[in-house]
Parts: sequence; structure tokens; C-alpha cells
Amino acid sequence: MNREAICLQLTEQIKQLISHQEKLNDLLPDVRLLYGTQPGTRTPVMYQPGIVFLFSGHKIGYINERTFRYDTNEYLLLTVPLPFECETFATPEVPLAGIRLNVDILQLQELLMDIGEDDLFRPAMAASGINSATLSDDILCAAERLLDVMERPLDARILGKQIIREILYHVLTGPCGGALLALVSRQTHFSLISRVLKRIESQYTENLSVDQLAAEANMSVSAFHHNFKSVTSTSPLQYLKTYRLHRARMLMIHDGMKASAAAMRVGYESASQFSREFKRYFGMTPGEDAARIRRA
Repeated sequence: MNREAICLQLTEQIKQLISHQEKLNDLLPDVRLLYGTQPGTRTPVMYQPGIVFLFSGHKIGYINERTFRYDTNEYLLLTVPLPFECETFATPEVPLAGIRLNVDILQLQELLMDIGEDDLFRPAMAASGINSATLSDDILCAAERLLDVMERPLDARILGKQIIREILYHVLTGPCGGALLALVSRQTHFSLISRVLKRIESQYTENLSVDQLAAEANMSVSAFHHNFKSVTSTSPLQYLKTYRLHRARMLMIHDGMKASAAAMRVGYESASQFSREFKRYFGMTPGEDAARIRRA
């Protein structure tokens, strides 16, 4: 079977499986199925770390001056939480279909221990938190087997983790291997910035200063700015602002919170400032965004 036929088959399997996503979450919590038939305009999103493989349709991401596309030829690897803008290309005839894998750090560490000091494994360390690489035939073959076992609950529970490990191995030994390796390497610039991002994630409501964050990374302010931007493609204060805006948006969408209450919850002292920055970032007021989500 050629590559195009395999992708068509995987797309059809995902279409059939998507209605069982909740049950599959219990069997394979690190796998999410993606399926949609409607295009999406360029919209700010906050992606959590993970690997996205698409077998139909495509997405284009925008982060400051960087543009990246992921589709049936290129997969996306995110190793830190990143805010960026995303445009989705999907139709009923060519839907968006794929899978998203969370990276289990323990599984990654076990894999690296098994590889050991093998001379054939020499990935270059990565500086950026967002990377893309060719969707190889090896990964496509493993994805095909993963979707096959997901059709049978016992197979999914017993065999699924091993197939995920195989996919992780192919990513680790491929062009993006250095980015995965950086996740578990200590005292690299990437790992130090990653530690700062975890602090922002847990303390984003507090009045965090660049000096405090630079001290957390054990860097001078200028070195911190440089390394932070190389990992996230944005500045520390801009990252903190967009992180707060996304968290507030989730509180309004999922918890039904009013804009003023959400603004206070995420650390804003002024509701009017929050509304201005929300509209500048998302292109509409908090009320307009909530109404749009309800209609959708």
C-alpha cells in the first residue's frame, strides 16, 4: 500500500474512533485523536508539549516572525507550552485527521537508558521549543499499528504503550531527537528556561519580574532574554501576558466566569486593561469571544 493510501486509511480509522475518545483516554491517556471537517481562521492558541502527526489536512502556525506548517509530510514537536497563532485547513472532502502524543518523561528516560552510550545515537541539542521534521515511513507504519490496536480495548491497553514507545524512539533518533533529549538534560539553556516556564505555569497570578525569572534560571538578565527567546520565540513578559490571557479565556469558556472575575483570577489589577489586551490579542472583546464560543 502506498503512502497516500495509508493516510486515507488512517483518516477513516480516526473518523470511526473519534466517538470513542473518552473511553480511549482511559486506555491510552497519552494519545488524543484529532478530527475535523471545518477550516479554522488564524487564531491565538496555547499548545501544551506533545507531538502532532497529521494524515489528512494541514495546519499553519505563526509565532512572531516564524511560520511553520505541519501536514502529512511534516510532524510538529512541542517541548514547552507555547502560545502562537494557528490556522486550520480542513473540509468535509479533505478533513483534518491525526493523532497527538503527550511525551511521557519517564518513558523517555527509560528509552534513553536502554539506548545508553551507543555511538550511533548522536542527536544535536536543540535550542527551540517548537520543531518540525519529516513524517517518516517508520513513524507512519507505527501509527498504523497504533490505530489498529485502538479498535480493540484489550490490545490498546496491553500493546498501545509499546507502540507509543516505538514512535517516541523514531522521533528521538530522527531530526528532532535533540529537542526530546533536551527535555531530560539538566543544566542546558533549554532545561533552565523550561524550569522558568514551569514557574510561570504555577505562579502566573503573581507579580513576576524579569529579574526574578532570570535568577530562577541562574542567568544574567541579558543572557536570560536571549535564551528565553531562542526557546519560545518571544520575550519573557510577552509570554507571561499571553499565558495569563489564555488562562483567563479558559476560565470564561469552561467555568462560565465573567471577564472581570477572570481578569482578577489570573493576576490583572484592572479589568479594563485586561479587556483592552484581550481584544488586541484575540481580535475581539471577552464578551464577543464567549458569545462566539457558545454559538459554535
